[in-house]
Amino acid sequence: MSGPQDLRQRSKGKAVQREASSTPLLDDYDDHHPEYSSRNRSYIEQFLNTEEASIAVVSLLTVLAFATRFYKINHPDQVVFDEVHFGKFASYYIKRTYYFDVHPPLAKLLFGLAGWFVGYDGHFEFENIGDSYTDNHVPYVGLRALPAILGSLTVPIVYAIMKEAGYSTVIAAFSAIVVLFDNAHIAQSRLILLDATLIFFMSLTIYSYIRFKKLRYLEFSPEWWGWLLATGTFMACTWASKVNGILTVVAIGIAVLVDLWDILDIQKGHSMQYFWKHFAARAVGLIGLPLILYLFFFWIHLAILTNSGPGDAFMSPSFQETLRGNELLMKSHEIRYYDTVTIKHKDTQVFLHSHPERYPLKYEDGRISSQGQQVTGYGHDDTNNYWQVIPTKALPETGRGRIVRHEDVIQLLHVNTQTLLMTHDVASPLMPTNEEFTTWPKDDHSRHNDTLFHLRLNEAHPGEAWKSKSGHFKLIHVPTKVAMWTHPKQLPDWAFKQQEVNGNKNINDKGTVWYVNEIIDSQDPDFKNRDKDEGIKEPKKMNFFKKFAELQLLMLQHNAGLTASHPYASTPINWPFLISGISFWTQNDGQKQIYLIGNLVGWWACVAGTAIYIGMTIADLIARRRGLDPVPEDVRNRLWNTTGFFLLIWAVHYFPFFLMSRQLFIHHYLPSHLASALVAGAVLSFVLSETINAPVSKRGPLTRLRPQQFADHGVKGPVIVALFALIMFILYIYIAPLTYGTPGLDGVSVNKKKLLSSWTLHFAAKETGNV
Repeated sequence: MSGPQDLRQRSKGKAVQREASSTPLLDDYDDHHPEYSSRNRSYIEQFLNTEEASIAVVSLLTVLAFATRFYKINHPDQVVFDEVHFGKFASYYIKRTYYFDVHPPLAKLLFGLAGWFVGYDGHFEFENIGDSYTDNHVPYVGLRALPAILGSLTVPIVYAIMKEAGYSTVIAAFSAIVVLFDNAHIAQSRLILLDATLIFFMSLTIYSYIRFKKLRYLEFSPEWWGWLLATGTFMACTWASKVNGILTVVAIGIAVLVDLWDILDIQKGHSMQYFWKHFAARAVGLIGLPLILYLFFFWIHLAILTNSGPGDAFMSPSFQETLRGNELLMKSHEIRYYDTVTIKHKDTQVFLHSHPERYPLKYEDGRISSQGQQVTGYGHDDTNNYWQVIPTKALPETGRGRIVRHEDVIQLLHVNTQTLLMTHDVASPLMPTNEEFTTWPKDDHSRHNDTLFHLRLNEAHPGEAWKSKSGHFKLIHVPTKVAMWTHPKQLPDWAFKQQEVNGNKNINDKGTVWYVNEIIDSQDPDFKNRDKDEGIKEPKKMNFFKKFAELQLLMLQHNAGLTASHPYASTPINWPFLISGISFWTQNDGQKQIYLIGNLVGWWACVAGTAIYIGMTIADLIARRRGLDPVPEDVRNRLWNTTGFFLLIWAVHYFPFFLMSRQLFIHHYLPSHLASALVAGAVLSFVLSETINAPVSKRGPLTRLRPQQFADHGVKGPVIVALFALIMFILYIYIAPLTYGTPGLDGVSVNKKKLLSSWTLHFAAKETGNV
């Protein structure tokens, strides 16, 4: 896909030469191609493609888009589906409370801005689907208006994409109508959800790239630079709106690589200096600028969220200590030798625990244990969770020399049984590959080395003090180099169903991280006032790029970890055919529901258009292989380059989901659906007209003029599109109660709206039959 369209018409048997400093030339038509001037077009085609008619059409489409998206936007006045998340995030921005989410922040920042604009104070928690906005005085219509506006504006942008790509008004209207009357796009655009923002910026990225490519004969002009930078800007906004926005970056990146590969062709007559100049320009506009903007959006995100909040626990201690009011900042204290502490596992939140009971001599699988004292993970507060930190070196009587530090070798004394924590080369109860953790009497020095552990603080500098709450650490056994580790699986009844603690050879496993929850006692009688001289603790500083890198890694990990089952999750193979949707909201009173599902006519038309296009290109390849030329060269160029670009957008936003193991839903297909609407429009133009509108690129000062030609869809084009729009509108109205959640439907009516048996609608009547 070297661009939205390649208007070069290659002459058979001759090459076109180019001056060294000029832009690539457009080739002449082949002699056998008939000229199709404006005089040959039907009157209706000429009329519809006037500027006045085009403005009228796009104005009508835009008005209808706003009408369909804003219709009863105040219903329901309750939290719907993922508004429970994204509405809550708007509250967090307004209260400047830190949260964690798998998606980048731009769309959520815009929700926060919309909430601030309409006077929302962030008091509502969005706890449950069905919670009332009206009862809690939430200006929710103002929040929903943001995606409704962006979703409405997407319709004229789709129209503009097709017009700029060289298609007639009737074809541009067709692609826009597919999105205009689509119930899935409408439902997503009138709720506090991210997809409308994502699709809006994605469509702007496509539009800007097409405008940029149309200026390839005016390269490096101010307008050329403007549309290049606009593409990079909107691409960054797409990427920063939702995690799958990265697919738009990939799609444009592939198109740019093909474009550069074309420029590199020596037969085009370009020097390497010319190639590197184009490469540098694209690197600035499509790599450098998007990266800067993406970072900038995160900088704003982190600059706003400065107060401690529900997202703290996901972050590292050093990150948490940058948040005002964070527990790690306010309650972390330096740990000194002979302090008695409780130790918690970071991930599972169990205490390091021991009790007098011993491991059984023989396990169920026949393995033999040491019969040592059990060391387990226990989920409740208990005196058997108390451990005293014992030094292995001489200490001063007082002062900071008694502070425990990073890389110190320590012992841990279990207070109640007066035994030292140890591990040894004996298999653990549940995992034969890991070492058993047990304890040893403190006065028996025969196993002294087995009770020694390296204290390794996370992200610590040499000599850094160990602190409660914030001092996340790993305990590395000195002789065997295993790390103390636990996992959620429970031990049998002989260990009271507590959690196994063992020694893991993989010290980099995330399950090896622990922290001191509390200092219980100390030889220092005033240990609770140890940090009283510090006064009010101000948040610490942390480099933005470190915070950004940590946040990006967590976003990727948690996004990949969304593998739990969901009743409305679906597989990508089903999406284009609307096999199933998502229940967004139900209300028993009145039997109302919102069910996310698309318009079958539009979606199946897009499937047909995409299939026809793929079939046409394969047939054309086979025909040309056999020396046949069924498609005129200029039409073929439009099909391969423009429609091929649209297909690229569709494929890149669709096929990667087949590789993902996380939860997937039909709304993940909406960006691809928009791209398939562009493909369907291009295919319809090919079917209705033997010619195309060309050239559409702007002529440069050294570009050879070529004859104009025009597509002509005649009367049949508007008639077909009008009939298609009417059928789509009828079906849109028919399933509108499922889109808007009103009016309520009785069981029989619900059954009638269930156009496919695989749709799982609520309140359906039980089907009965005669015996």
